[in-house]
Amino acid sequence: MRACGTALVCALLCLSGPVQALEQKSERGPVTATVSVEPDAPVIGDPIRLELRVRAEPGVELLMPAFGEALDRFAIVDFVPRQSVDGDGYTLASQRYTLQPSRSGTLAIPPLAVEFVDRRPGREPAPAGLDAWELLTERLEIEIGSVLPADAPLDLRPAKGELGPRTTPGPALWPFAVALLALLAAAAPFAIRAWLASRARALQRSAYQVASAELDALLASARPGTDREEMDRFFVELSGIVRRYLENRFALRSPELTTEEFLDLMVTSPDLRVAHQRLLRDLLSRADLVKFARFVPEASAVDESVSSLRVFLDDTRAVELARG
Repeated sequence: MRACGTALVCALLCLSGPVQALEQKSERGPVTATVSVEPDAPVIGDPIRLELRVRAEPGVELLMPAFGEALDRFAIVDFVPRQSVDGDGYTLASQRYTLQPSRSGTLAIPPLAVEFVDRRPGREPAPAGLDAWELLTERLEIEIGSVLPADAPLDLRPAKGELGPRTTPGPALWPFAVALLALLAAAAPFAIRAWLASRARALQRSAYQVASAELDALLASARPGTDREEMDRFFVELSGIVRRYLENRFALRSPELTTEEFLDLMVTSPDLRVAHQRLLRDLLSRADLVKFARFVPEASAVDESVSSLRVFLDDTRAVELARG
C-alpha cells in the first residue's frame, strides 16, 4: 500500500508539469543547510515536497533531525533519507518529505535543527557544556490555496424533503453500550501493551533490514583499493552503519559520542554480549585508525571488518527473533 501511495504521489507531480520551488539557505561554520519546498503555490490536496540538504566539510560529523521533527502540523506521506561522502571528503546528507497540508491559508515550515560535531584538527568539537554545535534553518512560509472559487457562496442550504412516517422507538440500547465500553476499558491496557511490544519488535527487525541493505549498497558501490582516501571513505561509511544500527536496534545514542565514549557506554549495555562488545571494539578501533591515523589496512583486514559486521548483525537479529 505504501508503494502504491508513493507511486500515485509521483504521478500527480509529473502530470502537473514543471513546478517552482521555494528555497532558503543557512550556514554555520563548516556546515551549509538548504531547505526547499515545491510547488511554491500549491492548493489544498496537492502533495508538497520538502527537502533538507546538508553539506559538511571533511572531519565534521553530522546529526540530522529526527524523523518528522517540527512537522507535526503536516501529514507525512513519504520520507527518504540519504547520506554519502563525495570525492573531496565532504559529507552530503538529505531528508526528503512528501507532505499533505491539513488546511488552506498560510502555513510555515518551522526551523529545522541540524547538529554537528567538528572533529577537524585544532577545532572545538562542540560549545562548552554541549554535545554538538547546532544550525537552525530559516522559517519558510507557504501559501496553500483553496480549491473553491473566490466567489463561491459560503451559505449552504440543503433541500428539505418530506418527513417519513413516525416510527415506534425500539428497546433501549444504552445498557449494551455501557457493557461494551466497560469490556473495552478492561481489555485496553492489555491490547496497548501487546501493540507496543509488537511495534518494538518490528522496529528492531527493521533496523536489521536497513543496516543489511546499507552494507550491501556500500559493498556494491566499490571495494576500497590501496588509496588512502578511498579507504577513509569506506571506513567512515562502515562505522556509520554500525552506529546507526546500534541506535535503532538498542536505543544507544552512539552517533553523537566519540568512539572512546561509546565503547565505555557499550560495556554497560545488558543487550550486548561480551563477544559482541569485543567485536565492535576491534571494528570501530580499526575505523578510527583509518580515519585519524592515516592507516591503510590490507585487503584481508577490510574483509575481516565486513565479515565481523555481518556476524554482529546476524547474531543480534537471531537473538531478537528468538525472543519474539
